[in-house]
Amino acid sequence: MCPALRYEDAHAALRQLTGAFGFTEVAVYEDEETGTVVHAELSYGNGVVMLGSTAERGALTDAPPDGGPAGVYVRVADVDAHHRRAVAHGAEILAGPADEPYGARTYTARDTGGHVWSFGDYAPSTMPPG
Repeated sequence: MCPALRYEDAHAALRQLTGAFGFTEVAVYEDEETGTVVHAELSYGNGVVMLGSTAERGALTDAPPDGGPAGVYVRVADVDAHHRRAVAHGAEILAGPADEPYGARTYTARDTGGHVWSFGDYAPSTMPPG
């Protein structure tokens, strides 16, 4: 599975996700006339996130805004180093690094589109080693 997110400014999201959060740009497709991001793919470890501009209409952008909260979790090797990188790039930190009761260390941030991202060293039992 991979999340698919939409942003008012997908170019700003790409800069933040690669700069602050360490994602790798895999593919970016832009509308030839407007320059908006139609579709992009970013990777982190063995995971992928797809994103695009809210200017591209579809079920994801047309869904009611009260459709419920959602967040994205990304497993990282060093939570504290990842957090320092995010802070250095100006990311909005919602909760700093903390040890969780289930044995993980995590922190939470909000991206330029308002999406909530959690980064931690916890690996769900179905997640292959990264």
